[in-house]
Amino acid sequence: MQDYTVQQAQVYTDFNGLNALKSQARSDKQSALREVARQFESLFLSEMLKSMRKAGDVFAEGNYLNSNQSELYRDMFDSQMSLTMAGGQGSGLAEALVQQLSQQIPGMDAEGGRLPGHKTSLADYDRSLPALSKGLPERVQEVATVAVQAVKAAQSTSSQLPDRFDSPEHFVTELLPVAERIAEDTGIDPKLMVAQAALETGWGRHMIRGEQGEPSFNLFGIKADSRWQGDSVSITTTEYREGLPMKEQANFRAYGDYESSFRDYVSFLESNPRYREVLSVADQPEVFAEKLQEAGYATDPDYGNKIRQIMNRDSLMTLSMGSDGMKE
Repeated sequence: MQDYTVQQAQVYTDFNGLNALKSQARSDKQSALREVARQFESLFLSEMLKSMRKAGDVFAEGNYLNSNQSELYRDMFDSQMSLTMAGGQGSGLAEALVQQLSQQIPGMDAEGGRLPGHKTSLADYDRSLPALSKGLPERVQEVATVAVQAVKAAQSTSSQLPDRFDSPEHFVTELLPVAERIAEDTGIDPKLMVAQAALETGWGRHMIRGEQGEPSFNLFGIKADSRWQGDSVSITTTEYREGLPMKEQANFRAYGDYESSFRDYVSFLESNPRYREVLSVADQPEVFAEKLQEAGYATDPDYGNKIRQIMNRDSLMTLSMGSDGMKE
């Protein structure tokens, strides 16, 4: 039986009945198809009447009763008349459409009947869960054990890195693999990150340390401002004010290992809007270094050039090429 709200579409300005077709199509596709076919026939008759009116417009020229207002009411009358005609016997177009398209409705047979097993809503699907395998808890425990071992192995690897480095080669050898792991996720050249870390720490010989000599593992000289919620250390540092070097006391972020420092460096750049243009040239390390200085990462006016010089040093270039070769 057809829904009354659909039958309301007997006046061409009433859209409530048309909207009801969406919900009816989910439960009674055949009735919804019949109603849509009837409306299509109505549109067809409306266009036919419109063409007939245009053919007679030539005789209305010069008629003082012919105006824009009269044409508007005439079009409204034709639209309503076409809808009324399609609602009765019609021209047979709607019935032909129903016969043709009813064979293509998913889940319906040629007569409009619902095929057995066809699902029209979530309620038709079996929502019962399959029985859990008896061995599943043991497998879950195995996965948890492997995950814990992997974390411990990663922590062990990080803790094996020294807090001081003997030479530039030692610095690159130990930290370049860490930078390469970070680069896989960020796209920033690992050689550039190591070069900047070398500039900030003097190749690891002047690492930032706390009052008791505890390492901060801060490779990039990132200060601990109000946004930082972790540990910090306070040291005397050199800042350039109007081109002149000055000694200042400042707080710097402290990390548990070098990898945390690399990751926080990337997070620091990504979270600060002024470094968006810097990150846009991550695949161009020389330009990246220049943009980093222009964005105000450091007060040293020669900061970008120093990074480029370190990045092109033989010790960094040779060891990074060897690392690339090992990865292949």
